[in-house]
Amino acid sequence: MKERAAHPRPLCSKFHRASELIGRRWNGAIIFVLMESRCRFATLRKEIPDITDRMLSERLFELEQEGIVERTVIPESPVRVEYALTKKGRELADAIDAIGDWAKKWVEASPRPVASKTSARRRSA
Repeated sequence: MKERAAHPRPLCSKFHRASELIGRRWNGAIIFVLMESRCRFATLRKEIPDITDRMLSERLFELEQEGIVERTVIPESPVRVEYALTKKGRELADAIDAIGDWAKKWVEASPRPVASKTSARRRSA
């Protein structure tokens, strides 16, 4: 049998940029939580273990700049701010679900519990 020379497929720059954006620490978790419903900042912080306020703010801003998350200011007293996925962000649902399926099969559970209401709902679906 003739052996073929291995020529790896060239890395697509769009794929690389997308995987760097989604794979950046905390971004996947933020998107995962927002897949369930729009949330206020405090809810996101509660649902994502170990994220700091500063990091959550930075990541939300980054995702907003990318057009994945939208920030809505509701003018009431006190002012309320909610975050939700845009159409572009919701288009990630199949990819996020595929990563979740892969993780269930191949990734060992964290030694400390990180379960939350949102992650419990997603697992049971």
